[in-house]
Amino acid sequence: MGRELRDYRQALDFLFERTQGRDKLGLERMRDFLRVLGDPHERLRCFHVAGTNGKGSTVATLETLLRAQGLSVGKYTSPHLVDFTERILVNGEPVASEAVVEFVERWTPDVERTGASFFEATTALAFDVFAKERVDVAVIEVGLGGRLDSTNVITPIVAGVTSIGLDHQELLGNTTIEIAGEKAGIFKPGVPAVIGEADPVLRDVLVAHAHALGATPVRVVPTESRVSDVQVGGAGTSFSFALAGGAPVVLHTSLAGRHQADNAAVAITMLDAAGAPYARSLNEIAAVLPDVRLPGRFQLLGKHLFDVAHNADGMAVMERTLQLVNPPRPAVAVLNVLSDKDWRAMMTVLARFVDHLVLTVAPTSPASRRWDPAEAAVFAHANGWPATLEPDFTKALALADSMGETVIVTGSFHTVGDAMVALDVRPLAR
Repeated sequence: MGRELRDYRQALDFLFERTQGRDKLGLERMRDFLRVLGDPHERLRCFHVAGTNGKGSTVATLETLLRAQGLSVGKYTSPHLVDFTERILVNGEPVASEAVVEFVERWTPDVERTGASFFEATTALAFDVFAKERVDVAVIEVGLGGRLDSTNVITPIVAGVTSIGLDHQELLGNTTIEIAGEKAGIFKPGVPAVIGEADPVLRDVLVAHAHALGATPVRVVPTESRVSDVQVGGAGTSFSFALAGGAPVVLHTSLAGRHQADNAAVAITMLDAAGAPYARSLNEIAAVLPDVRLPGRFQLLGKHLFDVAHNADGMAVMERTLQLVNPPRPAVAVLNVLSDKDWRAMMTVLARFVDHLVLTVAPTSPASRRWDPAEAAVFAHANGWPATLEPDFTKALALADSMGETVIVTGSFHTVGDAMVALDVRPLAR
């Protein structure tokens, strides 16, 4: 076990070294590397999901509904919470660490020759695993943007875009309209496009891009379907949903939040757009939807609530859900945000609900992107928000636990993942 673990750590070190420097958006390196692997992505049938927020929930819902049909399903998401293997699942089981080691050992020369980035190598690994496992279908989450994202080499069964917000502006554009254009880049000629964006202006941008790219049909969830009677509680979200021209059916997802009704609607519409053998009646879906699980998204375990909200829009969604669920008080937030995010806007939203902020640094936060919690503490005090600076992450968790009846761990995937390690929480445990 010692050598196996050492080999796995060395393989991960090699991959993570590929994250150094600026993100290298583009598809040529990806296509070059996949060509060496035998183009495994061309042997896959895929659902492709992009969006600033909501894509993780939509992917989780698609996976659950597809697996309930008896299909073998691969799921590729990013980033992970605790362990790298969470990114690549086959029928809910993470890829074996040995497979990661074998891939790195076999393809290191080609990774280096092509200059493949961490995400390109990881995406290729996922495609390779899914092809070797002969999955019936794979659900692929876009990593960053869409048009130039490494996953955008696939021609999917259906492509869906959930919602648009401001994030990664340095790479995707400074306005939501520009970002929408990048997300819409996953639409393909002759492939159904599903759009979940609620804002009419952004929705029109996505629709225009879909038509320009030759996607057909173009399914616009907010205008063709109906979500109503949404009820949110600690056990999840119930709502009434009707597909275009159909009768409404009451559905329940274990994911909590008004937005989760909308995310479920996108997933259901994507299945409907795919047709046989993927589409199912709403009554069949109703029996399965409660089984959806998504670690780190408004996940309540005991007194701890884990949410990976890492931008202002995501934080606003979490804050609205907190208002609806209203967990026990006092509510204390353990907050760590990456420095390239709008942490001031995020804190402003979070302070509307929590009784106290504990500002800290998650150990796995990349050194180049670590925020200064002392600067955040000055900002909090200037606004009159109760806040404590505790850079030591373990001490920050203990302090919040001693102060709060509810401890909200949020701000980034690093915050939630590191807290799960410290609290011995296994993300994929049922």
